[in-house]
Amino acid sequence: MAEAEEAAAAAAAGAAEWPEVRLAVSERRRELVLRGPELEERVRAGGLDPGLWRLPLLQHLELGAGLRQLPAELCGLAQLRSLVLRSNRLAGLPAELGRLQALHSLDVSGNQLQALPAGLGLLQQLSSLNLSANRLRQLPPGLGRCLRLSSLNVSGNQLQALPADLFQPGLTLLSTIAASSNLIPELPPGVRHLTALRTLDLSNNKLTEIPYELAECPKLKEINFKGNSLKDKRLEKMVNGCQTKSILDYLKSGGRGKGKGKTDSAEKTENREKARKKKKALKKDDDEESDGMEELNKLVVRVLHVSESPSSVFVKVTPNIKDVRPYIVCCIVEGMNLRPGNALKRFLIAQTKLHDDDCQKRTLATIATHDLNLVKGPLLYDARPSQSLKITPLGRKEIKAADLVRQLQMEADEQRKQKKRQNISGLHKYLQLLNGKENFPCLVDAEDHVISFPPITNSDKTKIRKTTCQLFLEVTSSSTLQTCKNVMDCLIVRMAELNKFTFENQEQESVSDDETEVSNEKMEEPGSVNLTSIKMASPELIVKQVRVVDVEGNLKVVYPAKTDLNVDVHNVTVIR
Repeated sequence: MAEAEEAAAAAAAGAAEWPEVRLAVSERRRELVLRGPELEERVRAGGLDPGLWRLPLLQHLELGAGLRQLPAELCGLAQLRSLVLRSNRLAGLPAELGRLQALHSLDVSGNQLQALPAGLGLLQQLSSLNLSANRLRQLPPGLGRCLRLSSLNVSGNQLQALPADLFQPGLTLLSTIAASSNLIPELPPGVRHLTALRTLDLSNNKLTEIPYELAECPKLKEINFKGNSLKDKRLEKMVNGCQTKSILDYLKSGGRGKGKGKTDSAEKTENREKARKKKKALKKDDDEESDGMEELNKLVVRVLHVSESPSSVFVKVTPNIKDVRPYIVCCIVEGMNLRPGNALKRFLIAQTKLHDDDCQKRTLATIATHDLNLVKGPLLYDARPSQSLKITPLGRKEIKAADLVRQLQMEADEQRKQKKRQNISGLHKYLQLLNGKENFPCLVDAEDHVISFPPITNSDKTKIRKTTCQLFLEVTSSSTLQTCKNVMDCLIVRMAELNKFTFENQEQESVSDDETEVSNEKMEEPGSVNLTSIKMASPELIVKQVRVVDVEGNLKVVYPAKTDLNVDVHNVTVIR
């Protein structure tokens, strides 16, 4: 027994020597980020440093070290406003969690949680809750008491229902609910009480109906019900191919979703009579459009293998990158029409949204898009000294990478001060991924120009324009290779959706003076085609594989492989 106590004391003493914690104590830090393989080894050897729980001023804490459990002492950090525990191995959270009364943001995504403490509902200041990618079968009662809650993400669990108290009057700030890939059979009619709701994602669940009350949410702008088997087959087609407004108008005007939750029998009879009168007129239109709509709703993505699309663009990975940012996947996309109207703007907005959501503010993965005609292959994915690495960032002049990071850090600090924010900003989060790194990751072309500096920026020299017709896509991560593939899958599906929207709306084509000059220059190249004279004939995208190899030429990964782009989206057809 004495030996065990001595061993525990020795482990605690070793853990207390963490230099990051000592520095945080001496500088009276309000923010602390502890992630990485080295920290995992420390945790396995001696557990977390007990000094962590003696930082009374700490407001942001991020731990990513393969944690399997958390001590109750964590809940003594009374000033903590932001707690990030994503991508660990946690099977549970401390029962005392409700003591963190200052907590605004909690992220425990990517763990192994099967249940949550009841005290979660005691977090009166909680505004953002991310529980995605766990094993939860139900959420604890009392979430409805978190009156400041504005964002809830429970995607990728095994939930069989959303808590009823989420749909009661009172949650006047709840603007985002992400609950895709669960087992939810029903959306309660009480959804109409969510007056601030702007985004609702219930894709890939077990829904059979959509309540008409959803149309009563005054601020709703984006919904996703794809991957559900709805009884109303016309509505099912609409959720797979129509805009949010069309779907809400359909529900409002008497679609089959209307009536779920109605209790007044006279009103039901009246609605039934109206529906009967409309049925005859609708049937003809429905029959005529059904065949065409079925085809129109299909987003076609055609995959060309390396043997079918010989290219000088491949990526060679050096051993230097292993301890910095080891994972990368790339591909080439053709057929994306960025010329008409706001097509390019929509694409850039979609990329930003993917960075915020799927990439978790760029901390999980980073996307970079390039104009393939401006990329000189083959490419080298390397890690180089921060003081000598140079890049021309988007919209800026050439600068050393270390100076750019310092400059961005100062800009982010200044922005936070102006907004009087206490918690860490999104920009701060992904900048901190480079803390303590002597070498920075970079993608370099055949002329030794840096075209990408993840997770910070890509080069202005290869940026996409309205005239871009071939895109080189790149996703990098320090997490896993599968993370890169998942993000790339999402990006390509979103591109297919945007291309279909552009095709259907046939916006006015527009080219600025500098873009016309670029286009004319490309016209002089052998085999180039004058895109200004071509109308978009099809929304089909062509995805060409890109190989990633080691320095000896051995294949590391090729994307998309047979197991990639197997997306569970009804309106996407992948031809290989």
